[in-house]
Amino acid sequence: MWYFSSPKLIVFGEDALEYLESVKASKVFIVTDKNIASFGLLEKVLKHLEVSGVEVKVFDEVEPEPPKETIFKGAELASQFKPDLIIGLGGGSCIDSAKAIRVLYERPDVQIEEISPLTNLGLGKKTKLICIPTTSGTGAEATWAVVITDKRKKVKLELASREVISDVAILDPELVKKLPKKLTVEPALDALAQAIEAYISQWKNDFSDALAVKAVQLIFKYLPRAYKKGSSDIEAREKMHIAATLSGLAFSNSQVTILHALAHSAGAIFRIPHGRAVALFTPYSLRFNFSKSWKLYAELAETIGLKAVSKKELAVKFLNEIEKLLKELKVATAVKDLRIEREEYLSKINELVERTMESTGLIANPREVTEDDVKKLFIYAYEGKNVDF
Repeated sequence: MWYFSSPKLIVFGEDALEYLESVKASKVFIVTDKNIASFGLLEKVLKHLEVSGVEVKVFDEVEPEPPKETIFKGAELASQFKPDLIIGLGGGSCIDSAKAIRVLYERPDVQIEEISPLTNLGLGKKTKLICIPTTSGTGAEATWAVVITDKRKKVKLELASREVISDVAILDPELVKKLPKKLTVEPALDALAQAIEAYISQWKNDFSDALAVKAVQLIFKYLPRAYKKGSSDIEAREKMHIAATLSGLAFSNSQVTILHALAHSAGAIFRIPHGRAVALFTPYSLRFNFSKSWKLYAELAETIGLKAVSKKELAVKFLNEIEKLLKELKVATAVKDLRIEREEYLSKINELVERTMESTGLIANPREVTEDDVKKLFIYAYEGKNVDF
């Protein structure tokens, strides 16, 4: 028996933010970061909330790769304010923070590490959750995953519970129209990776497959346009925003793979932004899984219009197309390109391997993973060497 989980409502398209004018709430607690406020995006949300006449408190202290301490502070402020609606506004970090803050606000007796499918949280009695993404990438607005950083242990906590899925996700292209190139590319490549991982995961299913395929199609078609044309191509922005949510729905109802396990480990230890780390490890992870996943790569290749004489050649062509896209978008595909010294990197190899082997991303990976495999992948990724094992 399996389940398909998603927000109760997804509001999308131009003027989607107008939904906020009809929210049934008296106190709204907004979880965001200072950049969102400085870019004027918070103001857009507040403008619509004013129409509904609610009392609002803003917590704008979320950092990239948010640490537990930020969640504790946000939960304490929420407990003082007592909101009946929490809004996560921002990228994946803000939305994951909103999910975690909601849990601790509604269940102050629960430890953050207890957010898992095995814990009955009983959410929804104190507050509802609306998630509004301002990047097109993680799909966090539609997932039951929560990634929080433990700075002391230098590890990312991969938490999950179907109860943390937002009640409403709002996808308004106006909020992503003016994203700079870096914030367009890195989240989008995270979405692409998630969709592919969902499609090759051992937990894949017909529902996740359909969403993954559409996400891959949209990203290949519209990401180059969004990258080149920016705010002048609102259609590309809107399609990429939808693709990110489709990707989130896909992997949340399937599973990620070794790709995210590697990215989470390296990201936590070397403080590499999530989208950048995922993009970097994409070629190595997909080629590592080639022996078990090439038929699925070939299927994805066909959906984006690639052709070849044989299915295996088509699969290779698909991976080449991904690497071509990474190059076109000027993304680092070797750890050394991130100015991480080789000596420092190698000194952390054992820790990187240990963190990766503990990751939930290995559970449904199509190919069995050993510690030696992980070590090789990290070394190959440093040099930019083609995977040959």
